[in-house]
Parts: sequence; C-alpha cells; structure tokens
Amino acid sequence: MIHRLPSLPPLAGRCLALAVMAPLAALLAVAVPVAAQSVPAGGPLTGDYIAAVVNQELVTAGEVERRMEAARANAARQGARLPPVAELRRQVFDALIEERVIITMARESGVRVDEAEIDRAVQSVAAQNRFTMAQLRERLRLDGSDLTRFRATLRDQLLIEKLREREVYPRIRVSDEEIEQYLAQQRAAAAADAQLNIAQILVTVPEDAGESVVATRRARAEAALARVRAGEPFDRVSREVSEDGNRERGGEIGLRPAARLPDLFTAAVKGFKVGEVSAAPLRSGAGFHILKLLERRGGQAGSTVTQTRARHLLLRTSPQLSADVATRRLTEYRAAIESGQRTFEDLARQFSEDGSAAAGGDLGWTTPGTMVPEFETAMDALAPGGVSAPVLSRFGVHLIQVLERREVPLDLRQMREQARNVIREQKFEHAYIDCAKVLRARAYVELRDPPQ
Repeated sequence: MIHRLPSLPPLAGRCLALAVMAPLAALLAVAVPVAAQSVPAGGPLTGDYIAAVVNQELVTAGEVERRMEAARANAARQGARLPPVAELRRQVFDALIEERVIITMARESGVRVDEAEIDRAVQSVAAQNRFTMAQLRERLRLDGSDLTRFRATLRDQLLIEKLREREVYPRIRVSDEEIEQYLAQQRAAAAADAQLNIAQILVTVPEDAGESVVATRRARAEAALARVRAGEPFDRVSREVSEDGNRERGGEIGLRPAARLPDLFTAAVKGFKVGEVSAAPLRSGAGFHILKLLERRGGQAGSTVTQTRARHLLLRTSPQLSADVATRRLTEYRAAIESGQRTFEDLARQFSEDGSAAAGGDLGWTTPGTMVPEFETAMDALAPGGVSAPVLSRFGVHLIQVLERREVPLDLRQMREQARNVIREQKFEHAYIDCAKVLRARAYVELRDPPQ
C-alpha cells in the first residue's frame, strides 16, 4: 500500500547533513550499500525494500537500519542515551526523508559540487582519521563499500550544506535592538564575573548626626581628597585619616569578586581606569568614602580580541601532488626547521605556493574568523614560536608557525558585528526548521508498507 504524505513535521533541532569532517565511521554508515538483510518495524524480513519515495529519490529500509546502527555506535562512544527503538527508527526515517528532500531541491535549484571540492572532502576525512588514501580505500572495502560510492555520499552532503547556506542564512534577520540587548547582557555578565581591588579612605558619620556634624565630616573627607589630588600617596593619607579596618594596609580592601562588594563601590569605579581616584567623596550609611581602583580582572566583555601573527608554507594538492606526498614533504621541512638546518622563512620563500612566499610566508596580523576553520584551529593551538604538523585545508596542505600574539581593543563597530554574528548563529537552527518546513511542503513523499 502507498500512503501520500505531502508534509510531515521536520525533525526539530536536528542537523540533517553529516559534516564533511565527521568521524569516518559516521560517513561509512551512509556509504555502505544496501544490506541483504534488514529489520523493519514489523520484525525480521528477508531482502531490502523501498520504505519511501521522495521526489525522484528512494529511502530503503536497509538505510534506516544502518543509520540506526551508526546512531547506536555514536551513542556508545559518547555515553549518550537513545530513545526507544521505535522512536529512534521514526526519527532516523524522518531524517532520511528530509535529507532526500533537500538533496533533490538542491539539484533542481542549480546547486553544484565540483570534483575538486569532493577531492578536498575525501582528503579531509582521511586526514582527520589519520588514514592514507590506500588505508581509506581498504577501510571502505572492509565495510562493503568503495571510493566511488563514498564520493557520491560526500557529494550529497556537500549539496545539503550548500543549500542550507544559500536558503537559510538569507532568512535570518538581526535587528539593532537585538544587538544592543546582547551587548548589554554581555557587559552585565562580565561585570558580575569581574574582580576588583579597591582602596578607600573612610570618614565615618554617626548614625544620628546633625547637619553640622555631617558638614564637618564632609569637610574632613574633602581635605583628604585634596591631599591625594595634590600628589600625596593614597595609602599614606588613608593611614592617617581613614577610619576603617583596612587603614594599616593603606585602605586596600583586597581583590574580591564584584558581587561581594557594595553596589555603591562597583557603580562608582565602573568607568575607572586602574589608578584612578573618585572625583568627590561618596556618601553611604557609614559615612564618606574616597575610592581608588588598584586592580581589575575581567569584566571587559568583548572589549579586546586576540590577534595572531603567523606565517605558513603552502603546498597545493593536485593530480601531480597528492595530499599524502605533500604531507610527507612538509613533515621533512618541519624536521629541518626544528633541527636548525633550515629556517621557516627560507623554506617558505623557496617552496610555498602562496602569495605570501616572497615575505617568507608572513601573513601579518589576523583576527579570529579571518582564516578557514581548519587553519585557524591549528594556528590557535600553537604557542609563539611553535611549528604545526602538516594541516590540510581546502587550499592544500600547510605548515604553520606562530610568531607572536597581541590583545587589541575592539571598536564599537567591531563589537556590534561580532554580536550580529553570534545572534545569527543562535537563530540558525530555528531558521533551518522553518526552511525545512517550506522545502518539505513542496516535496512529493510516498510512504510504503513492507511487502507482505
């Protein structure tokens, strides 16, 4: 029997596409051919069968079972719990249907994946799993597949990712109000996490003091502040004038979380630079306070960014230079650098296939997000002076050396752009679900019962 199913609710919170850099086992679970035996919902059944037709694509019961096995294996590795078998089968089946919907939509809308992209994806999977291409082929063979089918699987996953990027991101809107709210939340969170070291000069005021007493005490505090303004050391004035328990330490309260300090103090020094003294005595129930900010740790959310100055040596892969051969060459170059036989700069000038070669591979100062993720991840893991192992990216194979790092302030425009990117990523999953609903509503889906 055939059931017409024009629109099913999408799998909320599920990313359908397998990442190209996913562990090999996850990709192999998709790449192996249809099994001779499958176990559909109704129990054991000899032979595989078509479980659904999605546009012009098929979903088979065997695929559902292999995805379930992959889910069980991943859960076992991560110590995660899976839903009951029937629910897991429903989720996997639904995910396969949605995947087919997106793949067919991608093809119909003109999304293309060229052979070079698939080559880089295959090389990335092999590199992450520390396989040579020969070892990858052997692993595929042992799992009942081959490189041709594996490449076809990767092509589908790349199609999905491209369609997701093209269809989902344009749907996401971030308003100025959302950005301001995000920045305010970040500042509040950072302020709560800040630690402050404040020194004070306290001139106490009795609880029931009259106006004349208050005026006298205020004058004493103002005189102390005038001495500090005139250049006397704060700690000396505090020892002579202050009436709090920290006077022998020059009024220093000590480094404490902002949450454990009086709100009056944290509000007063909020905009202070280290070493700054309050412009006028502050009145509290205890009396008059003169504050000096000695130290601040944290509390500056998004105000600075770490920049890295690095250089690299790039070998571009091609039919004439495989990723394996490029990796071996760069490993030899790295050994020569570490032994002192050659310098990174000289090797980059001689061998690098990048525009930075003339400068010894120097890439200048880079901000997070400038480089492709695989390059940036390897670069961030290095200490200054360190040289990476060969790193595979979409451009080829790199050797990376970090020269130095620095903290630079972010201007308001940069902070707002950073906030916009974070909010956009936070909204992606919801936007994807909406997009999946639209794509699925357009698709033709038939569910088929197991053969009797």
